[in-house]
Amino acid sequence: MKKKIAFVTLGCKLNYAETSTYERKLIESGKFEAVPWNEKADMYLVNTCTVTEHSDKKCRNIIRKLHRVSPGAEIIVTGCYAQMKREEIEKIEGVKFVFGADEKGSVVPSVLRHIEGNDGPCGTDTSTFLPAYSSGERTRSFLKVQDGCDYFCTYCTVPFARGRSRNIPVSELVAQAREIAGKGIKEIVLTGVNTGDFGKTTGETFLELIKALNEVEGIERYRISSIEPNLLTDGAIDWIASGTKFLPHFHIPLQSGSDTVLKAMGRRYDTALFEHKVSYIRQRMEKPGGPKVFFGIDVITGFPGESDGLFRETCDFLENAIRPAFIHIFPYSRRKGTKADTMKDQIQDSVKTERVKILEELCGRLHDGFIESNRGAHEKVLFESTGKDGKMFGYTGNYIRIERPYDASLVGQIVDVTI
Repeated sequence: MKKKIAFVTLGCKLNYAETSTYERKLIESGKFEAVPWNEKADMYLVNTCTVTEHSDKKCRNIIRKLHRVSPGAEIIVTGCYAQMKREEIEKIEGVKFVFGADEKGSVVPSVLRHIEGNDGPCGTDTSTFLPAYSSGERTRSFLKVQDGCDYFCTYCTVPFARGRSRNIPVSELVAQAREIAGKGIKEIVLTGVNTGDFGKTTGETFLELIKALNEVEGIERYRISSIEPNLLTDGAIDWIASGTKFLPHFHIPLQSGSDTVLKAMGRRYDTALFEHKVSYIRQRMEKPGGPKVFFGIDVITGFPGESDGLFRETCDFLENAIRPAFIHIFPYSRRKGTKADTMKDQIQDSVKTERVKILEELCGRLHDGFIESNRGAHEKVLFESTGKDGKMFGYTGNYIRIERPYDASLVGQIVDVTI
């Protein structure tokens, strides 16, 4: 009889791609059937995040909740929190296995050996790069192209949790993209910790990667999930704008619109470079009457030493210089082992909360303005399989959510629309 296993993903799209890969391989073994995570199961696999203290708490709570749902189940924990707090996790009731960042290649073979009654060494290559892509949706897939980070920004634990920047060759990623296309999926989102740093392991470049992926038959659209502004070269922008499958949608972390704060954070650019990138992309990709480029921008508020004046610099920079379509807002979270944890002038939580509200209000105005600026533009929408209240949904190339009456024949299809 097949064992019932449920999967829980916390955190980023990279985790989602990895969890989907674990699920795909375990189901393909013929020894498991997947069930929803809120149902009783024989095993649960939890892929964790540790980007903030809140993330750690959420991971602990979900592990304990799974144990309450199914007290006899064995819980497998992997991901960034597992790398950073292994001993803490091993003490939680119900946890059977903990796999850190450098053990991801062991997850599937170890679980398979365990259910066969052998908990000894799995004898597999515990590769520090786990090739991964998601395949749970019919419309898009998240393809992991890079892992780890060499930047060591003063607030961030990711280099400790995921290790140094690394990747597999372009040829292997192209092969995975072909697999994805073979499943009928038409859109791929490139994911990584520091995506634009692709090539550290293989001596290749990010531009070489996207050019090769662009040739994969069956994939019609690509998005770049997150890329540092200093790694998004003018050459790459020129090529993307030349008529490729890469969409007018960029997720670029800013973190602060104050050069003073950026320097304290250890970021590798200033506001002038950031503004140049956004301006250059718009110049190369936008045409009068056509769709506008979607910019999703990450911002951290409440970093140590961020005075009211420096916070206003960020707000002014966002509203007057960048005008993104969306702001991903994060209150600064102290993390032990980082330089920022020991900095003076830590900001009170109440101040962070108030600043988050200000940024959320700004985000709402900017997003409304972005939608309005696209009125009348012709775009293409890829409709998704999920429906609600008789409606179906999809996204334009520049990431505007479109709804229409549900029509099963449109699922997974790319349709022309006027916004």
